[in-house]
Amino acid sequence: MADKHKPRLGSMQFWPRKRSRHSIVRVRSWQKTNQAKPLAFVGYKAGMTHVIAVDNRPKALTKGQDISLPATIIDCPPMIVAGVSFYKYSKKISQVLASQKDKHLGKKIQLPKKELKKIEEVTEFDDLRILIHTQPKLTALGTKKPKLIEIALGGSKEEKLEYAKKKLGQEVAVEEVFELGALIDAHSITKGKGFQGTVKRFGVPIRQHKAEKTKRGIGNLGSWTPKRVQFTVPQSGKMGYHQRTEFNKKIIRISSSPEEVNPAGGITKFGRVKNHYVLLHGSVPGPKKRAVMMITPVRPNKKIIKEAAEIKYIAK
Repeated sequence: MADKHKPRLGSMQFWPRKRSRHSIVRVRSWQKTNQAKPLAFVGYKAGMTHVIAVDNRPKALTKGQDISLPATIIDCPPMIVAGVSFYKYSKKISQVLASQKDKHLGKKIQLPKKELKKIEEVTEFDDLRILIHTQPKLTALGTKKPKLIEIALGGSKEEKLEYAKKKLGQEVAVEEVFELGALIDAHSITKGKGFQGTVKRFGVPIRQHKAEKTKRGIGNLGSWTPKRVQFTVPQSGKMGYHQRTEFNKKIIRISSSPEEVNPAGGITKFGRVKNHYVLLHGSVPGPKKRAVMMITPVRPNKKIIKEAAEIKYIAK
C-alpha cells in the first residue's frame, strides 16, 4: 500500500504502459556466439520451490555452508525445428519448411499445400534463423497449440547452414542449448491484473478521510498550462500483461528426472512435470503455465561464478 510521504511510486522506466499483443515474447537482439547452436529455448513455468545448496561463492560469509535458495521450475519439452528463414540485407528472402510437420502446427499457422524450396536451393544469403515450435502436448498444460518463433543461431554462416540442414524436422533438447551453471536472460509476459485504480497501479497515497469526493484517487489532473492532461498524471487503467526481462538468471540444475520436483499430487495449478526441467535461481515474470523464453545473456555478469552450487535438497 502507498505511503502518504511518498507522493508517487509509479515507475516511468517502461513507457508507454502498453500490454503485450501475444502470450509469447518478441526478442529483438541476440548475443553473438562461436558455437553453432540455438541461442534460445522456450519452456513453461511450472512454479517455484526452494533448494538447500552448498554456498560456493568465494567471498561469501557463508562459504561452504548449506544455504536456502529460491528457485523457479521450468518444464522444458523438446522443441522441433519446423523451418529455416534466410535473410539478406536484414530482409527475409526465402523460407524452407520441413517435409514432415507436426500435425498440431496447423493449429497455429496455415500449412502450405505445395512444397516450398529445398534448403540446398538457397545460395545467396547473409544470415539465417531457424523456425522452431514447442510441444505443449507433452506437458500438463491441457493445450496442443504450439508456440512458433524464429530463433537465431550462433557460429559462422557456414556453421549455421550445416546445423540447419542437420536439425531440420528434428527435435532440440534443452541440454543442447544450455549447460549447468550458465547464465540466461528470462523473457516472459507478466501476470495480467485487469483494470486497476491509481493506488494499486501507480502507488499514489490514499487521501485522508476528510478529503473531497474520493480517497483512493488523485487530487487533480495537473496544471492549467499546458491545457491538456499529461501522460505523467497517474490514472486508472489496465495493469499487467507486459513483456519483461530478468537478466542473468543462473541455471542451478538441468535434469531429466522430473520426479525430483513433483509433489505427490502434482504442482498446484500446473500438474506434474513430465519432461526435462530447468531450475533457475530466483523468480521469473509471469504466472504458472506461461511460456518463458530463455536466451543467451546479452550483457553477462562476469562477477557471477560459472560453477553451479551443489544441491542437497529440493522442496516438494
